[in-house]
Amino acid sequence: MYPNALTQLARANPFSAPLFTLQKVEEPETQTPVQKRRLAAAAVADSGDSCAFGSGKYYALCGFGGILSCGITHTAVVPLDLVKCRLQVDPAKYKSIFTGFSVTIKEDGVRGLAKGWAPTFIGYSMQGLCKFGFYEVFKILYGDMLGEENAYMWRTSLYLAASASAEFFADIALAPMEACKVRIQTQPGYANTLRECAPKMYGEEGLWAFYKGVVPLWMRQIPYTMMKFACFGRTVELLYKYVVPKPRNECSKAEQLVVTFVAGYIAGVFCAIVSHPADSVVSVLNKEKGSTAGQVLKRLGPMGVWKGLVARIIMIGTLTALQWFIYDSVKVYFRLPRPPPPEMPESLKKKLGLTE
Repeated sequence: MYPNALTQLARANPFSAPLFTLQKVEEPETQTPVQKRRLAAAAVADSGDSCAFGSGKYYALCGFGGILSCGITHTAVVPLDLVKCRLQVDPAKYKSIFTGFSVTIKEDGVRGLAKGWAPTFIGYSMQGLCKFGFYEVFKILYGDMLGEENAYMWRTSLYLAASASAEFFADIALAPMEACKVRIQTQPGYANTLRECAPKMYGEEGLWAFYKGVVPLWMRQIPYTMMKFACFGRTVELLYKYVVPKPRNECSKAEQLVVTFVAGYIAGVFCAIVSHPADSVVSVLNKEKGSTAGQVLKRLGPMGVWKGLVARIIMIGTLTALQWFIYDSVKVYFRLPRPPPPEMPESLKKKLGLTE
């Protein structure tokens, strides 16, 4: 029997759990075995692929793609990031994005807009390595633990769990450089380069100076990354299903990359919104000595944590779209396996009575 309209509507929700019950259907013993379509498990390389899905080479090149996608994009938007941080920590002086650019150029010149580029490039390259590399690892690991049918039914939860696990380690790699970047950008006169800033911070506060922001960084980045991967994955499915006029396997590589960019931008807007309050706390916390995340949050208040949101939506939307575009381009260039959007396994269709 086909699921009723209410069940179909519930299953269409990207963040819903499966609301139907699987029933065992006896099959004839003489039936021809069907090739299983594995959502996340390692598989033998298809013709044209340079390696097997889930192999060591696959993980290594995915990590390399993460380095390029995060390192390049975050460094490219350093001027906007600098103004955004200054809006968060000194809203009285930097009243808007345009005022922030104007005041910064007036005080420091055009070169002042590039402050913090070195820790940004190093820190976010390391974060990208862990974020994308470990995401692929955890997605396959958790998918194998769930099994083919459950991995499909719970795929949004799979994306969320894998991305959260990966970001936990990525933020530990990012935290020292993020602390240096914010200190350089938000405290004029403190230090102009990474070589000046890092030793000075270590001399004043010790190793704790580089990791005191890791908890609010988790608060900011883990929700951001969960939204980034889950929303992207489900948006790609919906675009191919309802917007793109032909199946993915009939699209050229260039057309597939356009879909990747659009889905990445949509995901980026949601990412910016869910992670902005914690981002405000991180910016203020790394500027001040001796403050805790709780103290900063209380002082900013419910309105203060949303300062600079417009700038961050523009920055993160563009950033996320470019990151997915670069990451997918690396996969195309190195001929890595790029599985199509997941489809319901044949075995599950039979259990649900969706096949004759």
